Amino acid sequence: MKVRYLGHACFEFVAEKRILIDPFISQNPLCPIKLEELAEPDIILVTHGHADHLGDAIEISKKTGATIVAIHEVAIHAQLKGAVAEGMNIGGSISLEGVNIYMTEAKHSSAIDMNISGGHATGFVFGLEGKHIYHAGDTGIFRDMKLIGKLFDIYLALLPIGDRYTMGVKHAAVATKMLKPKYVIPMHYNTFPVIQQNPEEFRKLAEEESKAKVLILKPGEEIEL
Repeated sequence: MKVRYLGHACFEFVAEKRILIDPFISQNPLCPIKLEELAEPDIILVTHGHADHLGDAIEISKKTGATIVAIHEVAIHAQLKGAVAEGMNIGGSISLEGVNIYMTEAKHSSAIDMNISGGHATGFVFGLEGKHIYHAGDTGIFRDMKLIGKLFDIYLALLPIGDRYTMGVKHAAVATKMLKPKYVIPMHYNTFPVIQQNPEEFRKLAEEESKAKVLILKPGEEIEL
């Protein structure tokens, strides 16, 4: 599979299907591409309703017909805006376009705006090429990360390290130990001054805490795993 980091918490996966996660693109100061340059996804995963995660998901879905998968409240909001969306909830799973998707808890808030509830913040575990990918969304560390690691043989974990609004470097390193992934990519840092972090510090701590290999991607970089 190919994995491209588009900054903040946005990733593009290309394997048997093209999956886009938290497409904060047009307003993202670190995103290296314009919205019109984005290839059409098959599935858009949205972890929660905040603008830096819901991002351009609705516009992309309306333009391409790609299905947004999100917690029930965010999915309903997207449908009312004219997007294609499938709702689900924490602990549940859905199979879409041959991709199995499981929704996890995340310790974070999720209002779409001051007047619209976005339900609960979430993460996702999904399968590609027989491998489990975990996108934690915006979250602090929580004990059930150990259970997620037990339930799924995590091949790649995408973890926030920005602090203030999510886990910081030290807690993300401990989360890596709990999840036991083969690879981990840090995310949700350096987009704005308040979440400025050094990913090399995370690499050092996470590789000391666990057997995982830390991959640090700059926005726009792509790797094949």
